Amino acid sequence: MPAPKLFEPLTLGSLALANRIVIAPMCQYSAENGRMTDWHTIHLGQLALSGAALLTIEATAVLPEGRISYADVGLWDDATEAALAKTLAAVRRWSDMPIAIQLGHAGRKASTDLPWRGGGPIAADHADGWQTVAPSALPFSPRHPAPAALDADGLQRIRDAFAAAARRAARLDLAAVQVHAAHGYLLHQFLSPLSNQREDAYGGNLDNRLRFPLEVFDAVRAAFPAERPVTVRVSGTDWVPGGWGIDDTVAFAQALERRGCSAIHVSSGGVDPAQAIPVAPGYQVPLARAVKAAVNMPVVAVGLITEPEHAEAIVANGDADLVALARAMLYDPRWPWHAAAQLGAAVKAPDQYLRCQPRQFPSLFAAK
Repeated sequence: MPAPKLFEPLTLGSLALANRIVIAPMCQYSAENGRMTDWHTIHLGQLALSGAALLTIEATAVLPEGRISYADVGLWDDATEAALAKTLAAVRRWSDMPIAIQLGHAGRKASTDLPWRGGGPIAADHADGWQTVAPSALPFSPRHPAPAALDADGLQRIRDAFAAAARRAARLDLAAVQVHAAHGYLLHQFLSPLSNQREDAYGGNLDNRLRFPLEVFDAVRAAFPAERPVTVRVSGTDWVPGGWGIDDTVAFAQALERRGCSAIHVSSGGVDPAQAIPVAPGYQVPLARAVKAAVNMPVVAVGLITEPEHAEAIVANGDADLVALARAMLYDPRWPWHAAAQLGAAVKAPDQYLRCQPRQFPSLFAAK
């Protein structure tokens, strides 16, 4: 059996990845005032023992009003940085897996309740709510209150907050930063004509709609050490007629690559409740494939990739350079172990777990 491509190493700048499996950001809605709690230590700790190449911390708000919910993680002040540092210290004591962070701002999709409480919008005058902001004063849905359209000062404040969070991420010795420009959150709201109806230099044609997300990327790239990767997560399409589409995504990806983006993670949807998503295994892989054909930087595919053979085919066929797993990792935190066993590869395991290596896979756990 030929060596599986899924377990070949890859280097992004100074970041060496042991294989092509990355753990995507997954919001846990378990922070207190933006500060990580013991839940994050448990959650990230188990994933850091999984044998994946990279662990990405959930969407982390750069400002309090940029949180999706009142229980989101933030990185906007010394207290949120200290809480994250405490979690990282505990995880790193037992794992040397590289850890990245996704920085974001929820825009008009902020100020919501927890998913297991319905996830509905919370009014600005409620104790757990606040006034949301967006490119234009257009609510996400009829249920959501109208956001305030950002003025020049608001745009500058958000740019500065992304840069400040990136500097904090560097102090925390995080291996990479991912800028969140997907799933209908603020930067995606600027990209999509469905949510951006501005009449100034930040709205209208594609170049104008790209302007603010590119300015944020430039600010983050300048604030984070040059040798460490800065990547972007983008929605490849809105799945709504007249919305953001794959040709726009390709143009955005090419502009990011010219600015020093290290990789692009291609997801989809999130900006409009009218989206019609053809959900099926690998339904977003064609979007990643289209971007990969147009850029030289590595491309990450994501979305209902649950089977090892499927993940291997995506990388082996050249559809993407890496695959990202989220829900599949929650369901099976040892997914990379099982994929390595199935595909005939080796994976790193902690010393404390070496005795569990199955007899039928005597070379599964890589030698130290």
